[in-house]
Amino acid sequence: MKHITQVYAEQVTSGAVLACKWEVLACRRHLADLKRVEDSEFPYVFDETRADRIYRWYQYCRHVRGPFSGQPIELLDWQKFDHGVLYGWVHKDSGKRRFRKAFHMRARGNVKSTENSAKCNYHMCADAIYPPGQPDTAVYESMPEVECAAVDRGQARRVWNDAREMGEKSPDILRRLTIKKTYIEHNSRGGFLRPISKDTKNKDGGAPCYVSMDEYHAHSTSEIHDRMMSSFGKRSQSLMDIISTAGDNAINNPCKREYDLCVKILSGEIPAEDYFIMIRQLDEGDDPHDESLWLKANPILRVDNAYSKELYAAIKSDHDIAYASNDAEKIREFLTRRGDLWQASAQNKYMTGCMDKLKELFIPHDEFCELVKNKSAYNGLDLSKTIDLTGVAHAFRVDHPKYKYAVTSHGFIPEERAEQHEQSDRVPYRMWGNAGHVTLTPGSVVDYGYIESYIEDKETEQGWKIEELCYDPYNAEYFTQRMELNGYTRVEIRQGVQTLSEPTKKLRELILQGEIVFEENPCLLWCFSNAVEVTDNNGNIKLSKKHKDDSQRIDLLSAAINSLVRALAVEDDVNKYIMSEEFSL
Repeated sequence: MKHITQVYAEQVTSGAVLACKWEVLACRRHLADLKRVEDSEFPYVFDETRADRIYRWYQYCRHVRGPFSGQPIELLDWQKFDHGVLYGWVHKDSGKRRFRKAFHMRARGNVKSTENSAKCNYHMCADAIYPPGQPDTAVYESMPEVECAAVDRGQARRVWNDAREMGEKSPDILRRLTIKKTYIEHNSRGGFLRPISKDTKNKDGGAPCYVSMDEYHAHSTSEIHDRMMSSFGKRSQSLMDIISTAGDNAINNPCKREYDLCVKILSGEIPAEDYFIMIRQLDEGDDPHDESLWLKANPILRVDNAYSKELYAAIKSDHDIAYASNDAEKIREFLTRRGDLWQASAQNKYMTGCMDKLKELFIPHDEFCELVKNKSAYNGLDLSKTIDLTGVAHAFRVDHPKYKYAVTSHGFIPEERAEQHEQSDRVPYRMWGNAGHVTLTPGSVVDYGYIESYIEDKETEQGWKIEELCYDPYNAEYFTQRMELNGYTRVEIRQGVQTLSEPTKKLRELILQGEIVFEENPCLLWCFSNAVEVTDNNGNIKLSKKHKDDSQRIDLLSAAINSLVRALAVEDDVNKYIMSEEFSL
């Protein structure tokens, strides 16, 4: 018999259960992973006994508010999927939980805090490790530490108070825990369950086995998140569990950055085997007036009970008031809290609506090398700070029945800072380095000698003829002067809209028409997904990061555009010459 998680995933992916794009992708991921279990290289297995264990725990937990207050919590199918997948996937040898981090985002009123209150008690009482399918050998955490984290003391105590009240109202929990007004501990194994916020002293030095991060959209910085994550490693299977609704500050918000990371993981742009993600929201283009679509962000509406009726009435009231008043703030509030859609993102993503098409144009290394072997290339440079990611690209004009241009891009980052940048940028630089997409240069700064060798080696190995070094003058003057002494022609690429607008627009046009191809490189794909389009009053555009201190980098893409500036300009000059010759005839 199929497990409920598989049944639910099949219903969502087949369209039998209406869901948003991200929930569909999360379900596809689970189904794909079930097939990967047969691969000897895949280290995880889905242990139904671990999934069923968390289901049984909820039978002990009682609601603490609303129309079902005092009654046992009964998980719905979508909740069984979320919990079953999160707790059911384990390492096939050790039995340790696969996921060390989870991100749950759905609209207000869909029992996020209730779930995490129950999970706080679970990790105090019942979380255990055992080899797959052998529950009789369960080993429990000694001195469990559970943190209810939030932006301030009041919000942090919200989940903690619910966990305390749930424990007091649930006899099976109460006999395991000592619950007082100000603290909770396990009767025999000690430990603690406590609220924690930016106001809490002594946040460092702990060894949490579970962290509930509540309403992450309200956090102005990632301080609490980062401190909690940095304390992991002292327990066998610690779990960071983020719950949130979308926010109305989508610019440089840590939760929005986490959301952006999560959608890239679900889209397959970034690998993250240990991160469980479930996002429920209205899809782009959905009509917010269509009540049948509200359940995408509000899965409680999928059932007919007293609570769902109350929630529907509240959503309906908010909708009618917001749109009848024509008040922009009320409409934004409705879309954020009830549709779970981020608001106030003033910048436009460069590749919005184009990412799927772009992914189709990435080809394997060997195929790319054969396409551009012995061809002329325009080199593009984006030499950032020597402690950050640096991009080098080559653009080619190719003779191919489908493609007009081919572009390859490569990254350089200092080896000693790779781990630090992995934490800030949330991408696997070291893994990309091992795969040959990025070069990790020795030391704490980028050694430009490696860039020089990379360019020269490509000429020797691939037979490329470098026509020009096309460089952003920032940080590149000395390097390009040295290259010029070695016989290269250098061309400065001014970084204003007058220079970059047309090539940037042309690049997107080539992508949409399928007339350009890229060498496979996940770091370049990541840069594409980060790029924001800045437009002046005349409709000229250039690309930027969201914020000058943002870790969503675009360096490899910037290098590619620098190379295309000249590659496209040379083609335009040739075409103008041909046209003038034809006219003179």
